[in-house]
Amino acid sequence: MIFVAVLWENCARGENCARGARVLRVLGDTPCPVVPDTVDGLPVVEIGPYCFADRAVTGGALWPADSADTHEVTGNFVQEVTLPDTVRVIDSAAFYNCRKLRRIRLGKAADSFGSDLFTNCRSLEVLELHAGPGEATGLRRLLVAISADVTVAFTGGARLFYPEYFELLDENTPAHIFNHSIEGEGYRMRQCFAADGSLDFAAYDASFAQACVGESEEKLCRLALGRLCLPYGLGDDARADYEFYLTAHPDAAFTLAITARDEAAVKLLVGLGLPTANAAAFCARQGWSAGAALLLGRPKRAAKKTYDFDDL
Repeated sequence: MIFVAVLWENCARGENCARGARVLRVLGDTPCPVVPDTVDGLPVVEIGPYCFADRAVTGGALWPADSADTHEVTGNFVQEVTLPDTVRVIDSAAFYNCRKLRRIRLGKAADSFGSDLFTNCRSLEVLELHAGPGEATGLRRLLVAISADVTVAFTGGARLFYPEYFELLDENTPAHIFNHSIEGEGYRMRQCFAADGSLDFAAYDASFAQACVGESEEKLCRLALGRLCLPYGLGDDARADYEFYLTAHPDAAFTLAITARDEAAVKLLVGLGLPTANAAAFCARQGWSAGAALLLGRPKRAAKKTYDFDDL
């Protein structure tokens, strides 16, 4: 983990932020910062507005006070951000225009989010939650800020893919009325939560049938592989639906698994009895020998033992 320096201030605004620190800016030379969980003895409970945006912030004290870091971790420099589990609030536009941001890690306590959090974060792929898949989290509120494709990975053992959706406003010109519509099953899937904020896996899985009507082959394979590789709360009927889809689309499924170098997914597809000839050829073109070995049923080649003169 690469820790950093921060500009911060005491946060005493509202119940969520009592007795804690608000991080205003992160300083360091890494594009993958790990925000500390305490600053000057106070838990970090809030990420301030425009914290990682390439936009000036004012005020704040430096911590550690003797830090020589002056480079701001902002904008297109940012690739991954790890927030401490103590964070409860992420303020508006915290990641505004972070176009190369790929992954964010955060804890289950984060449940208050400002507006425009991920505006222009076009590379964001993964939200990693430090929580069990059955625990209550702020994920539902967080997903509201992301209409693009995104994968949610629970460190407790679940991976769910949410396809993008679009909100459209069509004007009825003579009446000057705007008709609001939503396209994409990703919106419905983002509503699959229980009242306490925990995921409703049965509702999520039930949305797959409708997703098959309008989503692409690649996205449906991504969704199915995520649920089958880490099948938390997966019922028998849903498992059968996912397996049937992958069996009917072997080339797309293998292409996705091989491109991601996902050994668990390749093993699962081989276990389903999918034809492997095309996949093995694709593996060879990708230069992934470990994947080719899995497809051909060969054991992995053990690493060669090396010696130095002290062994003799």
